[in-house]
Formats: sequence, C-alpha cells, structure tokens
Amino acid sequence: MPKKHQEHLPEIIHRKVDQRLKADKEKHGSLFFGLGMFGTVGWTIAIPTVLGTLLGRWLDGLHQGQISWTLSGLLIGMAAGCLVAWRWINREGGAKK
Repeated sequence: MPKKHQEHLPEIIHRKVDQRLKADKEKHGSLFFGLGMFGTVGWTIAIPTVLGTLLGRWLDGLHQGQISWTLSGLLIGMAAGCLVAWRWINREGGAKK
C-alpha cells in the first residue's frame, strides 16, 4: 500500500466507526424507523392471513362440508402472522438495548 494511504488509514477507520455508531444510535429513534416497523408488522400479518384465506377457499372448493376452510385458513394465517410479527418485534426491541 502506498505510504500516503497508510498515513490516512487510522483516520478513515475512526471516521467509519463513528459513522456506524451514530447510525446504530439513530436507527431506533427516528420517525422513519417507526414507520418502517409499522409497515413491516402490517405486511407480516397481512401476507399469511391472505395466503391462509386463499388456501381455505381452495379447500372449500374441493371439500364441501360443515367446516368453513376459508374461515379456518383466515384465522390460522392471522395467528401465524401475529406470532411472526411478535417474535420480530421482540428481537428488534432486544437489539435496541
């Protein structure tokens, strides 16, 4: 490595570390982080709910019976989505501390 780059390397590393620490500190406190988390939680619940409902409708088309597979799929999908969102929020909250 040329000598002029070696002289600036400690300064560059120090600046990069400071930037990383500042970004980590601001990541959890900003408005955009909150909005992003809100959107992520919403999609985390919505996608399994919709997929469960679609699976239930498909099963209703195959097997007509007393059980509403559409309603069952909706509830199972919503429960799975809520569980995944809850685990994700707990993991993000633990990383913040």
